[in-house]
Amino acid sequence: MKKQLIKILYGMVSLLFLFTTSCTKDYTSTSSVPISVAFSSPQAMAEIAVGLQRTYTLGRGSSLYNRVTINGLLTSELVVLNQGNTGEYQLQLGAGNVDGTNTLAAGLWTTSNKIIFDADNLISGAASLGDKAYASGIIAYADLFKALALGDLAMFWEKVPTSTGKNVSFADRSDGFTKAIAALDEALTAVTANPVSATFLYNIPAGIDIVNSLHALKARYLIFTGKNAEALAEANIPSLTIKSVFNFTTATLNPIYETGTSTNNVTAVSSVTTLGLPAGLQPSPADQRLPFYTTTAYASQIKGFAAAPTTPWPVYLPGEMTLIRAEAYARQNDLVNGLAELNKVVTKQPATDAYGVGAGLPPVVGLTQAQLLDEIYKQRCIELFMSGFKLEDMRRFGRPNSEKKRNFLPYPFLERDNNSNTPPDPAF
Repeated sequence: MKKQLIKILYGMVSLLFLFTTSCTKDYTSTSSVPISVAFSSPQAMAEIAVGLQRTYTLGRGSSLYNRVTINGLLTSELVVLNQGNTGEYQLQLGAGNVDGTNTLAAGLWTTSNKIIFDADNLISGAASLGDKAYASGIIAYADLFKALALGDLAMFWEKVPTSTGKNVSFADRSDGFTKAIAALDEALTAVTANPVSATFLYNIPAGIDIVNSLHALKARYLIFTGKNAEALAEANIPSLTIKSVFNFTTATLNPIYETGTSTNNVTAVSSVTTLGLPAGLQPSPADQRLPFYTTTAYASQIKGFAAAPTTPWPVYLPGEMTLIRAEAYARQNDLVNGLAELNKVVTKQPATDAYGVGAGLPPVVGLTQAQLLDEIYKQRCIELFMSGFKLEDMRRFGRPNSEKKRNFLPYPFLERDNNSNTPPDPAF
């Protein structure tokens, strides 16, 4: 009965979020469930923590669906099957066709800011708990999703909000990555001082390996910010054999499968042979990752981590960590180690990868620094296909605008109409 009451309270908070001033990132109201009630017990806090994962992964309005789909359409990984899907079709057309009305951009903006708001309250509330091992679990779990939300905002917008209050100011997107890294450091400090309790883990969905994921996300955002030596050190920590995933059930379906794979009416892989890459960067026909990620059995051609209703979605892939190391070495002009790390991905057999992602190709040899970086970009596009990172990679690796539909997203009207500090939209 108590657990049901907690779920009802969280549901009331969530409904309130949808119908109040989300555009100003003020998620409280005089008619809402008081935060003191919502955060009144460890069990209640665990339920709200679970809500972070639901917001991030559940349904077509989730951060996961919007991140993957926005990125896929702007970078030609995906194409639209039915132009009646207006938000998706605007993104495929790109440029000025994407404006503040775009539903996917508004969705990602809203869920990201909600996650940050809820995570901050959880982290603050955890400080008062007597069970420090339980508290560290709440802090780590909340910071993990907070970092993902901050990272998503920074990947798609030039400027990011500095807080979740009304009429907030904005900072350069690099501030978003910096705050994401700081959140991950806070989480790692907490779990180092007090390892996460089994009681907390029992109260959240199975699948996420918290400590490995914290290190993996930190490596991701460090390489995004050009901190190559730090990214290299961090990418050596996460396990490449232990899976860390968002799990789904028949009641909470994989959102990419639910909207893309199952309907064959929204988006599709742009090409099962090129994955949307230009000449010179296209995968070898013998690359075994092509049949992993794509299929010709149905119209959407989407397979991989959206192959079935309950296919788990990785928080990070082993190949991502290896390619971060390759890039960090290459950018520091250590071509020997950079090439060695790259070839771990190029030659990897599917059977030796925790998720079955493997190219199974001969090693690459004799590359200059520029050629090595191009090859690392190519391998990231294939190894991490439909992960949502390609647009960020295109900027970092200096790909021309002609290969993108947009470089950054415009700010949603739901923000601009309620916040006078909203920056001008980017030209492209």
